[in-house]
Amino acid sequence: MIKHIFFDLDRTLWDFEANSHETLLELCISHNLSNKGITDYEAFIKNYKVHNEKLWELNRVDKISQKDLRRERFQRALADYDIEDAGLAERIGEDYVATCPKKNKLFPHTIEVLNCLSVKYKLHIITNGFHNVQHIKLKHSGLSSYFDKIITSEQVGVKKPNPKIFKYALQQANANVKESIMIGDDLEVDVLGAEQIGIQGVFFNPNKTKHNRDIVHEIFCLSELKALL
Repeated sequence: MIKHIFFDLDRTLWDFEANSHETLLELCISHNLSNKGITDYEAFIKNYKVHNEKLWELNRVDKISQKDLRRERFQRALADYDIEDAGLAERIGEDYVATCPKKNKLFPHTIEVLNCLSVKYKLHIITNGFHNVQHIKLKHSGLSSYFDKIITSEQVGVKKPNPKIFKYALQQANANVKESIMIGDDLEVDVLGAEQIGIQGVFFNPNKTKHNRDIVHEIFCLSELKALL
């Protein structure tokens, strides 16, 4: 009998791609990057995302700090256009972190599903994002009130899929593995990470990304959770 549902936040409930893209366009304009030779903002954003993903991979294995990641991702994106300006990169990085979390685009059916599930289950968040940033996202998107416990990797000191963060979350929620389920968009980090300590996993795969993993539960829209649970 499931009593506790643990959700990932970014790319599972909070539409990271949509919110981030909107913010990046705003920053390109506000920092007048066209005056520095960046005339195609969409191309710049595409390059930024490549660097950002590589740096997040390094952060997940503790090879770069969160502070350095925030600056470095824009420094590398600007360098693609022969712009060597550490100050500009740092300012854009600070503005991004201040602006993006306040965006409120969610995946379709998020509020509907949370309203439905919160009647029967205790809902929680387990996220690898920055502690303060994730709380800002929850507040501005109207999600805070749905969740009992909000567990961040910064708070615990380890990131998913490390078993310690899942065990910590269970302890904080006063839950056990048999009555818990984890829902997330990252098959390795969220689903298989949870399953390695015995928590059931649900793979949220809205882009229908192909994989060869043998998993029990896979959904393509959050609305499917109402039938599943």
